[in-house]
Amino acid sequence: MTNPPPLSTGAGRFAPSPSGELHVGNLRTALLAWLFARSTRRAFLVRMEDLDRVSPGADRIQLADLAAIGLDWDGPVLYQSRRTDVYTSAITRLTGAGLTYECFCTRREIREAASAPHPDPASGIDGSYPGTCRNLSESEIATRRAAGRPSALRLRAQVDTWTVEDEFAGTVTGAVDDVVLRRNDGVAAYNLAVVVDDAAQGIDQVVRGDDLLSSAPRQAYLGALLDLPAVRYAHVPLALGRAGQRLAKRDGAVTLGDLAARGRSAEQVLDGLAVSLELAAPGELAAPGEGVTPRLLLDRFDPRRLPRVPWIVEPADL
Repeated sequence: MTNPPPLSTGAGRFAPSPSGELHVGNLRTALLAWLFARSTRRAFLVRMEDLDRVSPGADRIQLADLAAIGLDWDGPVLYQSRRTDVYTSAITRLTGAGLTYECFCTRREIREAASAPHPDPASGIDGSYPGTCRNLSESEIATRRAAGRPSALRLRAQVDTWTVEDEFAGTVTGAVDDVVLRRNDGVAAYNLAVVVDDAAQGIDQVVRGDDLLSSAPRQAYLGALLDLPAVRYAHVPLALGRAGQRLAKRDGAVTLGDLAARGRSAEQVLDGLAVSLELAAPGELAAPGEGVTPRLLLDRFDPRRLPRVPWIVEPADL
């Protein structure tokens, strides 16, 4: 899908994991990413972050759902699974600078170490890696290898914190730990891939859920180590279920397919998303004969007036 050439040199993006159908919270974030990009005359790109769990055919369904609510994008969709060599090159560069080390910890060991008392937050509290394998001796490494323990590759961070700018949260200084760069199955880790791909695609505007805000300082620091351009973030409030938990299938009809089975059109769902973003009053845009489109919403879009609280999804309202 194509658009006239953008007036800005930057780009925004939506980057789902093709592990299943998008729910209305995902679609709302995609709509916001599109509105942020188009309102600033940036290109809008779609990337499939398919390095982890993948459901066959989910990417096609996700792209169809984005198109169904009227979103368009520039250029081909990028698939991370096809970019192994690019990630390997970045890891080689960091390793050559002495900024990586092998980690033999299991997830359980990390959880137990992180939950133990620590003298300061940077040593493991709030999910940070406590540095268990950071200073292993050669003999200790050899012993673990001989025992057949697989190793991941971690960043040897040189700072404890890093500061980023966010459209919603303002100036945010967050913890930086020794993030995984390559998993113990040999696949590039999310934090590395997202940083490398954003730079490669010219993305300078990242709009995503605020559950990822704590990842931004780590990713920005990694980008700085790789001499990549900085990005500006907008971490938007999530869509939640009635009980205040992350939205999921258990909350009822929350995908376009589910809602279509109940007789709800993609246009009506878009209307519900617009209401949730306070871009319209209930029923205002779904009048007979009036097509609801992202372009119509773009004329009303002002980031300063967006809700700052989570959207509690009531499927009956969509």
